[in-house]
Amino acid sequence: MEKEQVTGKVDEMKGKAKQAAAGVTGNPNLHDEGVVDEGKGKVKQAYGDLKDTIKGADRKVGTDIDDK
Repeated sequence: MEKEQVTGKVDEMKGKAKQAAAGVTGNPNLHDEGVVDEGKGKVKQAYGDLKDTIKGADRKVGTDIDDK
């Protein structure tokens, strides 16, 4: 698991929490911040997934990208 996957999940959850809080308080700016944080988290997770996939493929070939 890559660190981007973890930090991405944290950002996604933070964004969802902000959106929920905005629904309670009626603050549209907080809602927008939440949408951005959630999107940023999803992008980070996708990047982490890609890195994980590349490292896995690299190991199958017999090399290890971390050794370089």
